[in-house]
Amino acid sequence: MNTTRKEKVNRVVLIGAGLVGSSYAFALINQAVTQELVIIDLDKEKAMGDAMDLNHGKAFSPSYTNTWYGDYNDCSDADIVCICAGANQKPGETRLDLVEKNMKIFKGIVGDVMDSGFDGIFLIATNPVDILTQATQVFSGLPKERVIGSGTTLDTARFRFLLSDYFNVATQNVHAYIIGEHGDTELPVWSNATIGGVPISNYIDTKEGCHQEDLDPIFENVRDAAYQIIQKKGATHYGIAMSLVRVTKAILGNENSILTVSSYLNGEYGATDVYAGVPTIVNRQGVREVLEMRLTDKEQQQFDHSIETLKNTMNPALEKLQNASR
Repeated sequence: MNTTRKEKVNRVVLIGAGLVGSSYAFALINQAVTQELVIIDLDKEKAMGDAMDLNHGKAFSPSYTNTWYGDYNDCSDADIVCICAGANQKPGETRLDLVEKNMKIFKGIVGDVMDSGFDGIFLIATNPVDILTQATQVFSGLPKERVIGSGTTLDTARFRFLLSDYFNVATQNVHAYIIGEHGDTELPVWSNATIGGVPISNYIDTKEGCHQEDLDPIFENVRDAAYQIIQKKGATHYGIAMSLVRVTKAILGNENSILTVSSYLNGEYGATDVYAGVPTIVNRQGVREVLEMRLTDKEQQQFDHSIETLKNTMNPALEKLQNASR
């Protein structure tokens, strides 16, 4: 069902109603984040079925979210277009293995969205998310602050959870970041990690049964979590969907919240002309500001390696696609 807009309300358009997209839609409605939700998918029957199914639970949701299966014309009035479409990561694949096939898919999607007159914020979830976020900005021509990716928001959430589990404290009181590529070259910023404001390097010395040598395996479990989940159940979708909803809330609520989204770097952390997951102040304009933490020499080297990996994968793929379309 389409609607004629009589007054300005928040509209989110979801493109891609697979596991991640449908989980995102379900979480959006259960958290009452937006007033309108439009679902677009190549499989129209699947998307229509999702809209019907979600609507049937409206009696139990916190507030009414007008939800329908739509088309790209609905993007013209959207505040956020969240893209979850694309090929999924299979067992044994890295996120970077998906770059060429998903970049081709994105070129068509972004073109259709922009043809509608869309002038909102793109939120990208599809992997490799940092590269596809940058490709979306190139394809759309929108200001860089209005094209963001889920980045390392999920990795950071995993990190905080595993640290909270290890130290037996609430996840909300763990402040620690994963930055860089959302993938194998991401890194933990141990030098800025705290438990209730106390540096982890100090806190661990006060806790019986906790040891410094346990920290590296915790990060390794964060980095490899997607592989473990894919091996066990075929896909990851609940965690990333909740991360996307958190970013959506920060945008629509003009929160100025700090989240490790994939943001454009123009000199921050010594990186230029690249998107990567870094602590970012997010509000109604998208990216308000990238926060620069002071990294140790080792952390800076790891971050530089992550950026180099992203560029070495992205630049040839983007150039190949652009040459093919000439």
